[in-house]
Amino acid sequence: MRLSDFRVLTFDCYGTLIDWEGGILAALQPLLAQAGGAIGPEAALQAFARLEADQEARTPEMIYADLLAEVHRRLAQEWGVPAGDAAHRRFGASVPDWPAFPDSAEALAYLKQHFKLVILSNVDRTSFAGSNRRLGVAFDAIYTAQDIGSYKPSDRNFAHMLEKLAALGHVKGEILHTAQSLFHDHVPAKRAGLATAWIDRRHDREGWGATPQPADEARFDFRFPSLAALAAAHAAERGG
Repeated sequence: MRLSDFRVLTFDCYGTLIDWEGGILAALQPLLAQAGGAIGPEAALQAFARLEADQEARTPEMIYADLLAEVHRRLAQEWGVPAGDAAHRRFGASVPDWPAFPDSAEALAYLKQHFKLVILSNVDRTSFAGSNRRLGVAFDAIYTAQDIGSYKPSDRNFAHMLEKLAALGHVKGEILHTAQSLFHDHVPAKRAGLATAWIDRRHDREGWGATPQPADEARFDFRFPSLAALAAAHAAERGG
């Protein structure tokens, strides 16, 4: 299997293209400061991962910005820190402030020359529009949890994407799903019969960070430490 065998790259955005752990921690700083240093960064990310996944399963129809506000409320309660509705809403609205990984825009610009680029993201349309400006590329299709009415790792999200791409003339064998999260993306993508590329952004750190550990064995066809490494591998295949 070669990267050049594919015509379409479908992407998770947050954790893959956007540094969501950095963004989450920055947006949680007021809450963490009130906790007086009792909650370290990795513990905060792990708590976020647990509560976010639980909230997505409980309220699949909830807009992501509102879901993040609810996660913030639950974190404050769990950590015993007072926080009002305005603080919860600020956290929910923070997604457009989360930074892109330094390699994302350049790698996407290269990949755009060779593939159709598609987003499949657990986000709402307004939040993604802010992130898209940081990525500097026009995606060929964007499918959000708001459009679908459920959150990954639900199989519904991948079925929706595959149905929409089939209508555009793209069969499953042409698609490479490209993502960081084994829990949200690689396990359900494999259930859907897709080839996958793991962008292992946490390759130099232990633990799972802001994503839960997958309950099932996670399989993937390619593994790269960054999106730039995937782009370089594709260029090498082409002899460039």
